[in-house]
Amino acid sequence: MSGTDVLVVCENAALTFGRGATAVVAVHGADLSIRPGDRLAIVGPSGSGKSSLLHLLAGLERPTSGTVSWPGLDPSAGIGLVFQADSLVPALDVAENTALPLVLAGRPEAQTRRPVADALDLVGASDLADRLPEEISGGQAQRVAVARVLAQQPRLILADEPTGRLDHATGARVLDALLTAADRTGAALVVTTHDPAIAARLTVRRAMHDGRLLAQEDVS
Repeated sequence: MSGTDVLVVCENAALTFGRGATAVVAVHGADLSIRPGDRLAIVGPSGSGKSSLLHLLAGLERPTSGTVSWPGLDPSAGIGLVFQADSLVPALDVAENTALPLVLAGRPEAQTRRPVADALDLVGASDLADRLPEEISGGQAQRVAVARVLAQQPRLILADEPTGRLDHATGARVLDALLTAADRTGAALVVTTHDPAIAARLTVRRAMHDGRLLAQEDVS
């Protein structure tokens, strides 16, 4: 496998917030490579550094030391990120929210309809297309946020606790959609979670503890 087959590489990547006595090390020297088709769960409790590591992988944060590189993709276009918090635009309906990244990327409206419809169908939200965010539940909003990422068909999907606020059945459906979309496109999927049942459905698990990424557990 050549270097360009690796989507993203962390080499001794660390992330510190603040300086001096008040500095907080969110990630300590992480080493990690993500390749097409990978299915990785990063497991750990709240505050263990999972979200910070995901932000490094997405390019949302720059490492304080070490490096993060993307030899196999353009991080501005090839990464889809499912956030933990609410992220829908209140003034746009569900279909418009799902299409938003495609519109911002310059795709004509006529070319957004099919990927938006397919993504909403995949997460079981087709019947919500005309509703505003204030008219749907939190679980439904999270499914729409996942659909918005899937419509982009990214090569790397980063999902930060995507099922954390959902009931078991809805959470399972969201993960089903992420896995199905990744399988269809060959994308890599990285999911942070504190739920062992969610982690067990991905091929590889890495635990985080106090900002440290621990050794790989291959469960294939």
